[in-house]
Amino acid sequence: MSKFDWTSKWMQYQPEKIAFEEFESGRKLSWKQLNTLGNYFAQELISNLKLKKGDRLAILSENRLELITLFVVAQKTGIILVPLNYRLTAPEINYLLQQSMPAAIWYEQQFEDKLLKTEQFGAIPTKQSLENLAEESNKVLASNKNHHFENIAFEEDHPIFLIFTSGTTSFPKGSVYTHKMLFWNSINTQMRLDITSADRSINCAPSFHTGSWNVLQTPFMHHGAYTLVMRNFDAEKVMQALEDYEMTVFWAVPTMLKMMADSQVFSQVTLENLRYFVVGGEAMPIPLIEKWHAKNIMIRQGYGLTEVGPNVTSLNHQDAIKKQGSIGKPNFYYEVKIADSEGNAVEKGEQGEFLLKGTCVTPAYWNNPKATEETIVDGWFHTGDIVRQDEDGYIYVVDRLKNMYISGGENVYPAEVEYILRQHPAIEEVAIIGVPDEKWGESGMAFIVLKNESEASPESLTAFCRESLAKYKIPKHFRFVEALPKNDAGKIDRKSLISDN
Repeated sequence: MSKFDWTSKWMQYQPEKIAFEEFESGRKLSWKQLNTLGNYFAQELISNLKLKKGDRLAILSENRLELITLFVVAQKTGIILVPLNYRLTAPEINYLLQQSMPAAIWYEQQFEDKLLKTEQFGAIPTKQSLENLAEESNKVLASNKNHHFENIAFEEDHPIFLIFTSGTTSFPKGSVYTHKMLFWNSINTQMRLDITSADRSINCAPSFHTGSWNVLQTPFMHHGAYTLVMRNFDAEKVMQALEDYEMTVFWAVPTMLKMMADSQVFSQVTLENLRYFVVGGEAMPIPLIEKWHAKNIMIRQGYGLTEVGPNVTSLNHQDAIKKQGSIGKPNFYYEVKIADSEGNAVEKGEQGEFLLKGTCVTPAYWNNPKATEETIVDGWFHTGDIVRQDEDGYIYVVDRLKNMYISGGENVYPAEVEYILRQHPAIEEVAIIGVPDEKWGESGMAFIVLKNESEASPESLTAFCRESLAKYKIPKHFRFVEALPKNDAGKIDRKSLISDN
């Protein structure tokens, strides 16, 4: 039995305990059933479909039980999962397929038309729908047969995920997520959040996010806890499910918690089993914290990123008001440094870049040595975030070096959107910043310089973006200007744009 194979362990300890349940269908999987499916499909992939350790298996799907089965297969075989963003356009997905070169892809039928519009899809040797995988899973379980698989050996630095994250350049980078990172993220999370096998939670985050997999779901798997899988987020359904299923912990971004607090169900439920919300993505406003506190729900904020952790820091819920805006203190097994431009540690109260070192740091970006060398220097991961630390040791994010903004919990990098807009025949120059948005936290504002005698409207530019960009990346606001402000180096002065808005 492999030390990386968590499901086979829990199958021995609590075989009949329900590990996962699917909200929409009511389907359930015990640890024994999940291990059976993992063994069966591991054998299918390795022996019949001829996949091998290190091959990539792409996934294009909303949350469903079959994704959990494939995760178990990855722990048994060393196959690397590549969750793809189903909100992207066909050209964007095609780029991710070109970068990862999967040997197989499992997808939901609702996304098949999008895949058929990509050039790379036809080159993938093995293609399966997840609906077919679900049917086959039901047959396997109904047969009541025991299925065995001799786990394939691999090292702790072997990847289990390849997760794409938008970069400061025009194109996403593939972050390598290893089995070692998976283990130590689970340990860090358990030690700060006091996770036990009695805990219960919901996963309704997008399946292509590291947050969906690794904020709570995989730490819960490691510790034998229960997860209710919801295909996507719906404020009222989540609120009611937290009550009906007696959940103990829930992870969300502030936008989700605001929608939940504004829902009709908010006043109808007590959530008496819920210890706290784990909050990430951005600072949560005090009025929203106070609204949940009035309902006896504590707020526990934190910080994370795809390439590290993702659970890097945590703010104890007792400090949610006193240290509002803080990301808390580093989780157990991290080294941190707040450094100046030369890599020297700054004093408390001074601003510097947030650097991280430890067992949860990615070893590399996939097939991108340049980005790896620029980001990981002498073992320190450079987050690109400017932070400060107060006298009590609490850390605060001050700014983002990379100009990223967060819209509804989704990271949006202006450079990628600007690259697309510059392809428009009427646009001479463009710069995008994040501006406050009542619903989504932040949304994009594009400053446009048109070419001489050219015309464009916000509606036409929105339609243009829609052809190549996911909806959440498209700027909500367009402002036409005669020129963009520049600094002495001739670069766009984004601080000037931000200060004017």
